[in-house]
Amino acid sequence: MRLAQGIVIDKEKTFGQLKFSALRREVFLNNEDGTVSTEVKERTYDLKSREQGRMIQVSIPAAVPVKDFDYNAEVELINPVADTVANATFRGADVDWFIKADDLALKNKKPVPSPKPSEAKTKQE
Repeated sequence: MRLAQGIVIDKEKTFGQLKFSALRREVFLNNEDGTVSTEVKERTYDLKSREQGRMIQVSIPAAVPVKDFDYNAEVELINPVADTVANATFRGADVDWFIKADDLALKNKKPVPSPKPSEAKTKQE
């Protein structure tokens, strides 16, 4: 059983300040014969959550480049969603929660503006 679209999360209320810890693991795709391939499906990172008071794990798609931020760098999740996987047991069900996001970025990182073409010509002259 899965939630159709997952649960959209209010980042600030749920996690508070997030600090980067490390890459926890890479999940690989399986080949047609069931063996593990060398193609990465997703990467899971450890983040310290002030609001949760503990470490959380967040999975990011493999299409996103590997994140290698400084330890304790303040980060933010891009479009986080919580989801579940439930497995029926004789006494009910075991439920596992997990968090996925589209990306992980440094918080308050100011993008470097590219100069306008007219300004670049003025500086060259």
